[in-house]
Amino acid sequence: MRVVIVTESFPPDVNGVAHCALQTARHLVDRGHLPLVVAPATAAGTGPDASAPCPVVRVPSLPLPGYPQVRVALPSRRVAAAIVEHQADMVHLASPFILGVRGMAAAARLGIPAVAVYQTDLAGYARTYVHAGEAAAWRRIRSVHAAADLTLAPSTAARHDLETHGIPRVKLWARGVDTDRFRPELRDEALRRELAPNGEVIVGYVGRLAPEKQIELLAGACGLPGVRVVVVGDGPSRPHLDEALPGAVFLGRRTGDDLARIFASLDVFAHTGPFETFCQTVQEAMASGVPVVAPAAGGPLDLVAHGRTGLLVPPRDTAAVRDAVGALAADPALRKAYGATARDMVEGRTWAAVGDQLIGHYGDVLAARRLVMAA
Repeated sequence: MRVVIVTESFPPDVNGVAHCALQTARHLVDRGHLPLVVAPATAAGTGPDASAPCPVVRVPSLPLPGYPQVRVALPSRRVAAAIVEHQADMVHLASPFILGVRGMAAAARLGIPAVAVYQTDLAGYARTYVHAGEAAAWRRIRSVHAAADLTLAPSTAARHDLETHGIPRVKLWARGVDTDRFRPELRDEALRRELAPNGEVIVGYVGRLAPEKQIELLAGACGLPGVRVVVVGDGPSRPHLDEALPGAVFLGRRTGDDLARIFASLDVFAHTGPFETFCQTVQEAMASGVPVVAPAAGGPLDLVAHGRTGLLVPPRDTAAVRDAVGALAADPALRKAYGATARDMVEGRTWAAVGDQLIGHYGDVLAARRLVMAA
């Protein structure tokens, strides 16, 4: 099968959309398919993507105002040209919003089936960044997803949101996790002594440092005796968090095996963002054998078994985050039990397993198209 993956983000970007698009391309290659990626150009230019598993077509882009780490694609005929030249059987739209709109329009014009993967809570971002525009964001989402043959939602909460806003043909497709890279055995006592020299319980956040993540909700945890908050990531909120999280250790952006070692060396993983359609870092923490504190909203509702693998708390509640972290910090046996159960729960959630599910969805769409053509 020849698949064009039109994605709003791709490595070297570090975010959920980029990572999922990369894993999708890798799995398609592993299964003998022929993917091509279309993505915005990086800040460094449009040089060769040496580590990509397949060819990558880069479209001119500009940095998002106020958030230069995010690149926004400019109008370009390269999207349609790439689909034609690749002789695509399927167009895969990864979190479509700008580039994905052009991908959907080209697929419709060429009569090629399209699967749209919903991954970003754009309406929530509109509320956070401009305090308006939620209705306009949903109109944009509907315009793309309603035209697709199938929309894939990463969680039951996301599927409910899509269906509530009138988007048809929605199925569930979760995300995988690299259980070989993220594992409890990587716990590093030397790193722990460096981060918490007085033997504090280490509570970590990993992700983008951006307003929608509401990382300042960890302020209460920073005040707990015997607790050290560690923040991994980068983004526009970084300067503000220095003051908001007194005593926290900021490690900056980390990736690969280095990130896996940090995850495994945590005692508690705390996620604060209420707009997660899935929340990949929660899965990575679980694979690392670390109990999780997360808001009872969006993707974490599917991932965290409250009272078994971690604690779900009301969204946007600093005191609730503090109390949940405090309860786990005070009980090493509970942390160990939650962490072991968390690892067990993600054992079967590999990228290979979910990649095969995606190929199955492609097959269903192609079969439905054949039936329509035969009718």
